[in-house]
Amino acid sequence: MESALVKTSFSFPGQKSVYNGKVRDVYSIGDDKLVMVATDRISAFDVILPKGIPFKGQVLNQIAAKFLDDTKDICPNWKLATPDPMVTVGIRCEGYPVEMIVRGYLCGSAWRAYKSGVREICGVKIPEGMKENQKFPTPIITPTTKAEIGQHDEDISKEEILARGLVSKEDYEVLEKYTLALFQRGTEIAAKRGLILVDTKYEFGKANGTIYLMDEIHTPDSSRYFYADGYQERFAKGEPQKQLSKEFVREWLMDNGFQGKAGQKVPEMTSAIVKSISERYIELYENIVGEKFKKETDISALGNRIEKNVLAYLNK
Repeated sequence: MESALVKTSFSFPGQKSVYNGKVRDVYSIGDDKLVMVATDRISAFDVILPKGIPFKGQVLNQIAAKFLDDTKDICPNWKLATPDPMVTVGIRCEGYPVEMIVRGYLCGSAWRAYKSGVREICGVKIPEGMKENQKFPTPIITPTTKAEIGQHDEDISKEEILARGLVSKEDYEVLEKYTLALFQRGTEIAAKRGLILVDTKYEFGKANGTIYLMDEIHTPDSSRYFYADGYQERFAKGEPQKQLSKEFVREWLMDNGFQGKAGQKVPEMTSAIVKSISERYIELYENIVGEKFKKETDISALGNRIEKNVLAYLNK
């Protein structure tokens, strides 16, 4: 079995602190830079699963780097460099306490809520009579609060965000504009690859008065894709869509009695399960980027390689 990087403990020049997220370890360098390491940890239902997924960090980091480059004409983003396949160095921003989730289709958690009778999500009214995986007339924004580790993100409406002062009205309008434009660009890029960008999330922050797109974009951790070929036929027959996203991990967990609720136990992650998840991540990379995924060969010493590459960048 390939190696997976699930923990880091670097000490870089000028390092002030480190934040361990669900998937990423973020090192603050000085007052203005972040070194973000995309580890091979995987989370679902806001729970970090017990085993890492080989190459997942590399997949996420390289997809995000490509899409940050491909959307920098739409809005400023935090990326300065990618000195290692698993690392992005970027501008340190004060993150907004909300995530901007945009949905083009009714599926996933939104469908589960709709099926149970819910007709309004995050203040957005959903029409009656919709079916699973049906396209919305226009994409909808359904924000969530950003939760601490071990806590669940919570749906929140635009009105509540403004009422609670989480984001100013002026800034929120910019976030909305950027979100819809980024989703449109992601949709266009996906279409060229025979994919449908179904839904995704964006995180934004501010530095020196400028709003920046932060973190990853259009990766399988933050997005859901359907294959365009056969979408209409499967939808007409009420069949599940062939998709590329992390939803298959959630479905495997739910099939084995786990939804992140108190008292539930994560099912055993066998080598076969881990390998299949790794292969699905690589499949998404190759489909969305349109090129063969290059596995880094020196995976037995991932930490050493990352440290060497980041130090070379920081010491330039």
